[in-house]
Amino acid sequence: MSPPPVIVYPLDESGGRRVRVDGTILGLAYSTQDVAAFLQEAGLQGWDDLDVVRSDLIEWRGGGPEVWTLQDG
Repeated sequence: MSPPPVIVYPLDESGGRRVRVDGTILGLAYSTQDVAAFLQEAGLQGWDDLDVVRSDLIEWRGGGPEVWTLQDG
C-alpha cells in the first residue's frame, strides 16, 4: 500500500500553510517540524523534518519546504 498524498499549500494571512493528507486538512503548519507532526498523526510514524524536506510524497504549493514567511517566497 502506498502512502497517502500530501499537499502543503501556500502561506495564508496568518503565516501558516495548510497541510492536507489524503484529502483531509490536518491543520496549519508554521515549519517543517509541524508538517512532520501532522504526518506522524496521519500514520507515518518516525517521520521528522528532514524526511519532510526530502520526500517526493509531498507536493509543495506556493514554494518549497524553505518557504515559511512571505519574504521567502
